[in-house]
Amino acid sequence: MTWPLAGPAARPTLGELYRGFFHAGARGFGGVLPWARRMLVEERRWLTAAEFTDIFSLCNFLPGPNTINMSIIIGARFHGVLGALTALAGILTLPLVVVLALAVLYSRFGQLPGIDAFLRGLGAAAGGLVLATGLKMAAPLLATSRGLGFLLVTFAAVALLRWPLVPVLFTLAPVSVLAAWICRRP
Repeated sequence: MTWPLAGPAARPTLGELYRGFFHAGARGFGGVLPWARRMLVEERRWLTAAEFTDIFSLCNFLPGPNTINMSIIIGARFHGVLGALTALAGILTLPLVVVLALAVLYSRFGQLPGIDAFLRGLGAAAGGLVLATGLKMAAPLLATSRGLGFLLVTFAAVALLRWPLVPVLFTLAPVSVLAAWICRRP
C-alpha cells in the first residue's frame, strides 16, 4: 500500500530512498534525527516541515527508535512494503557496520587514557544537534497559539513538574488531536 503524496517534491525512486536514508544514517553519529529532517525537508523536499513533524510525532508513540520508525513510514508512503524495507536498509547499513567495528575497537582499546574524554565530547556534540533540531521542529508550532499552548504545557509538565513522559503524552496527545479537529471543522 502506498500513501497519497502531499509533499512538495516528486516521488523518490527506491534507489533515492536508500541513498537518502543511507546518507542520513552515515551523518547521524549521536542521533539521526537532525540529519533525517535536513535530508527529508530541506535537501530533498520529500516532506514539508509540518509533515515531518506529524510523522515524527507518530513515531514517538510507536515502539522502537523513532528515526527507524520514520524511515519505515516514509518508505511505505512512497513504495509500500518494498519502500519501507529499502529505507530501513538505507538507514541501518552504515551504522550497523560502524557499531560493530567500534565495539571490537572499544573492547581492545577502551581502557586507554583519553577515551572517556573523547566520548564525552561526542555526547555534547550530539546533544547540540538534537537541541537544534528540536528548535527547528518547534518553529511551526509557535505560529499558532494552540500549538504554542500545547508545547508550553507539555514542557512544563515534563521538564518543570517532572511528571512522567508517557502519561503526559497519552493525556495531551488525544486532547491536541481533538483541538486540531475542532479548529478545522467548517
